[in-house]
Amino acid sequence: MPPSLPDREAIGAAPNPLGLDGIEFIEFATSKPQAFGQVLEMMGFRPVARHRSREVLLYRQGGMNFIVNAHGSGLPAAAQLPETPVISAIALRVRDAAAAYRRALERGAWGVPPRVEVMELHIPAIHGAGASRLYFVDRYKEFSIYDVDFTPIPGVEQQPPAVAGLHGFGVVQYIGPGRTDDWSEFYAELLGFSALPDEERFGILPTGRVLRSPDASFYLQLIEPQFDALEIDQDETLHRVAFGTPDVLGAVRELRARGIEFIEAGSVHTDARGALTRPYLGGMSFELVQHELPQ
Repeated sequence: MPPSLPDREAIGAAPNPLGLDGIEFIEFATSKPQAFGQVLEMMGFRPVARHRSREVLLYRQGGMNFIVNAHGSGLPAAAQLPETPVISAIALRVRDAAAAYRRALERGAWGVPPRVEVMELHIPAIHGAGASRLYFVDRYKEFSIYDVDFTPIPGVEQQPPAVAGLHGFGVVQYIGPGRTDDWSEFYAELLGFSALPDEERFGILPTGRVLRSPDASFYLQLIEPQFDALEIDQDETLHRVAFGTPDVLGAVRELRARGIEFIEAGSVHTDARGALTRPYLGGMSFELVQHELPQ
């Protein structure tokens, strides 16, 4: 038996089976990269690097990396460059990317065939919600994936500070009717996520089920269709990113000064718990949640 197998079995039984260590990047696909880039810059992100061979930009603030992909040939057929930016992938930091990928396949995940071009790094991935992908990354400390695939933009600060203490908090996922338990099991079995008690909520949109990553570094909120709406979008998608901030009201003031607009209507309005930006570019919005970044 190969020596890696006993380690994988022991790891699989641990509370954090993959050695999950947060999110390395969130990738967006859009045919309007410049327009979306302007929104990201208003949110405090800065473009810091370009992909060596594709129309892809890396945006960063604080410890968050966003990739904006306008290179259609590198995406699944179902996600070919929509005008409205969509979350096309999440890259998870893990102890061993190859072992994490194998373990996910053993537990029923569907692997994504590699689309690697010459001189590009292969990052293993499985299928997520809709046409999205979940990547496994184990190069994120002294040596990162960006060292291989990206070229820094000259004269640009590579580690721009976060605006108003913004940091990654989680992702909201829209799911099909009656699929909450299915998706909860998917994330628990493959990645080690656990559901929070119903009374433990964050932000101003306390609906659906909230899952916590095994390293407690980020959250997933699963939301089924709301049947009081006239038109129900039952597509399963990674819908929006939530940012944590220790001071929501202060962050809203600072982001408004940068040009970001927030929804202030009915039950959705800014308060100390959270806030929601207006939709940009046909439907992309961001959420703020009161949350202290762990020391």
